[in-house]
Amino acid sequence: MRISYLIAIFLISFVSIRVETFAQTKSLFNGKNLNGWHIDVPELDKNEGAKSPFIIRNGLLVSLGTPGGHLITDSVFSNYKIEVQYRFASKPGNCGLLVHASSPRALYGMFPKSIEVQIEHTNAGDFWCIEEDITVPEMESRRGDKSRWGINGDKLRKIERLVQNVEKPVGDWNKMVVECKNDEVIVWVNNILVNHGYKCTATSGQIALQAEGSEVEFRKVSLTKL
Repeated sequence: MRISYLIAIFLISFVSIRVETFAQTKSLFNGKNLNGWHIDVPELDKNEGAKSPFIIRNGLLVSLGTPGGHLITDSVFSNYKIEVQYRFASKPGNCGLLVHASSPRALYGMFPKSIEVQIEHTNAGDFWCIEEDITVPEMESRRGDKSRWGINGDKLRKIERLVQNVEKPVGDWNKMVVECKNDEVIVWVNNILVNHGYKCTATSGQIALQAEGSEVEFRKVSLTKL
């Protein structure tokens, strides 16, 4: 079943790529500053001496990892494809790309309501449900005991990706592409299809990058309207 499913998605991907050649792509990061984004870091509310975990360094957008929080677009998007090129420059760690983000600090006083596309090393492309939900094929084998599914608290919010071993070694650049079209979210890592969800409970929202314990560099963050 999984093989035929992957073939079908490959055909969808091919058509999508052909359509994209006629679409307009724009960068969400200008290489100079954080114009078009805002920072939501709870630690900055209570500690005047705390520094933002999001900086520009040598033309790169850098998430320092701590204090924890999110860099969120000012604009709301729907029906788009976003590409990020990233690397863990020194050691593997955790980060995330959030789509359909809305209410800030909706989970644990930290995470905005959204669908997270995991960037954590060796898990890039997993879905995490954060007060929003999404459906995938073979749901129980990839999410666990159905009675524990949920979108908050200690519920099973993680949906594992379809394939493994797609990331490049630490220090090399990875490419993640996430297509959000209507209620579907499709993810490629280094040109390999790794996840596909549908019946998403949100179809529009902001886009966010995480500071979640590890330093991550981004050299490209671009969006193509579909």
